[in-house]
Amino acid sequence: MSENIKKIAVLTSGGDSPGMNAAIRAVVRTCAYHNIECIGVYRGYEGLIDGDFESLDARSVKGIINKGGTFLKSARSKTFRTKEGRQKAYENLLNENVNGLVVIGGDGSFTGALVFNNEFGFPVMGIPGTIDNDIVGTSHTLGFDTALNTVVDAIDKIRDTASSHNRLFFVEVMGRDVGHIALNAGIAGGAEEILIPEEDLGLERLVDSLNKSKTTGKTSSIVIVAEGDKIGKNIFELKDYVDENMEGYDVRVSVLGHMQRGGAPSCFDRVLASRMGVKAVESILDGETNYMVGLINGKMELTPLDQAIKGKTKINLELLRVSDIMST
Repeated sequence: MSENIKKIAVLTSGGDSPGMNAAIRAVVRTCAYHNIECIGVYRGYEGLIDGDFESLDARSVKGIINKGGTFLKSARSKTFRTKEGRQKAYENLLNENVNGLVVIGGDGSFTGALVFNNEFGFPVMGIPGTIDNDIVGTSHTLGFDTALNTVVDAIDKIRDTASSHNRLFFVEVMGRDVGHIALNAGIAGGAEEILIPEEDLGLERLVDSLNKSKTTGKTSSIVIVAEGDKIGKNIFELKDYVDENMEGYDVRVSVLGHMQRGGAPSCFDRVLASRMGVKAVESILDGETNYMVGLINGKMELTPLDQAIKGKTKINLELLRVSDIMST
């Protein structure tokens, strides 16, 4: 353990995700365990520039492991994208005698941390917090598991009304660039079709598939659509197309939106956040910097920030095949 690290700062940046509070708690308590001071930075990089700091100890983070969102708040900072803004943030950290920074967020947050380290040589460590699960270097990002449970619960409820009225529901879930939420939740929720950015099903094939389901005796259907799906411009365009080309279905749309980011984190996310927080702090104490902690083959591993940022996660092809079989 390095004797040069005496105080570590932690912040949350970008979109919130369930498990962020649990990760903050883990960082703070790991610092306390190693007799290191910890300060919380409010409002992400914006708070870093404004010097919006608060000293945190083990008791400061009691009762938050089960809370969604982030009590440190989150914000996107245009000022931090400037050299002047980063210089001010660096000076604020020096004035507080901070020796290391833990950033909880997604690829945009990690990009800021990487630039900050390159300019000032300041030790940084990333914890991946995003429900999209789109960060290379970890099988699960914080909040992904909780978001899946939220979506599946919503699908179960929507299916009740779909079955009661012989309706076809298009359900839009988050996933602008990746379909991890849609694919996993779609299989778990028994969806007839799953539309994701990685696979272009095509409008005609979609209608053919729905007609086939109807001929096999299905009186209601649910189609899960990732928001970044490329078949139609948006989910309402999909609805209009199916309305015009299929008979016998009352077609409805449900956009789940930001409810997927909220709620108490699952057991999995709480444990994952705790493991990541411990690994992040102890890695800084071991002299590591410019890394992201992640879960790989069940173990906490480090991935260089530039690889985590530039990499692109791949969809699980086995799950695609399972989805096709289950929709029979």
